[in-house]
Amino acid sequence: MLANLTPFLLHWAITAFGLWVAGHVFKGMHFASGGALAVAALLLGLANAVVRPLLVVLTLPLTLLSFGLFLLVINALVLMLVARLVRGFHLDGFWTAFWASLFMSLLSLVLGAFILGGTPEYTIETSPAPGQTWL
Repeated sequence: MLANLTPFLLHWAITAFGLWVAGHVFKGMHFASGGALAVAALLLGLANAVVRPLLVVLTLPLTLLSFGLFLLVINALVLMLVARLVRGFHLDGFWTAFWASLFMSLLSLVLGAFILGGTPEYTIETSPAPGQTWL
C-alpha cells in the first residue's frame, strides 16, 4: 500500500505546481495562501477522478459531435467547481478557467513525462495481476 503513496504524492505535487504556475501566468486566477493551493490540488485530483468521468459520460453525444473539443469545456468546468469549493481560490470567469485548464493539462503532461517517466513502476494498480490475489 505504501508503494502507491509515492505516485499519488508525485501527481499531487505536479497538480499543485501546475496550479501555482497557472496562477502566475493568468491574471484571473488567484490563491490566497499555500494551503488553499494544496487543498485545490487535492480536490482537483479527486474531481478529475470522480466528477469528470461522470460529466464525460453524460455529455458523450456533445463530445462526439464536437470531435472531442467539448472535453476542454469539461476541464474548465471542473476547475471552476474546485474554485467554488475551495476558500482562497478565485477564478474570474469561464475563459480564464478554460485557458488555465488547457495550460495546466499541457504542463502536467510534460512534467509527468519527465518526472514520472511513464514507467510502469509509477502506475497505480487497481486490480491484481492475472494469477495473483490481493490480501
